[in-house]
Amino acid sequence: MKNYKQKVLTPEPLAPKFNAPLVTEYMVSKLITFSPDDDITNVIDSLLENRITGAPVLNNKNEVVGLIDDKDCLKVLVESSYHNMPITKGKVSHYMTTNMRSISNKDTIVDAANIFLSTYYKRLQVKDENGKLLGQISRRDILRAIKDLNSHF
Repeated sequence: MKNYKQKVLTPEPLAPKFNAPLVTEYMVSKLITFSPDDDITNVIDSLLENRITGAPVLNNKNEVVGLIDDKDCLKVLVESSYHNMPITKGKVSHYMTTNMRSISNKDTIVDAANIFLSTYYKRLQVKDENGKLLGQISRRDILRAIKDLNSHF
């Protein structure tokens, strides 16, 4: 009978941990924002003019109370069609969504990418530890980060 001894393996050195950039490095900090009392047709004009798909809605205390995006604005057309009426003016508060998601300014782009992969959100509000809005990060911003990281390797 043969006795086979286990060969002692030397552990391979661990690969260096990937230091992902913080979301603050890729977020947009100069945000276009709207008020709940803004006219929805002005919002549509602003979204088109600035080539953005959505923006936070802030109250008079600069607190986030909602989000208005291109999908919310489509309701303008559907409502006017349903009521067989011309497109009329309406307030942002009628069309905005209050279903939003935020991320901490201490989180990384990997954390944001994981949220985007596991939810339907297209943008996340970046807030500090006091809940103050610092900026917004979108899927597109994560794509920019991937491109930048790829060029470094």
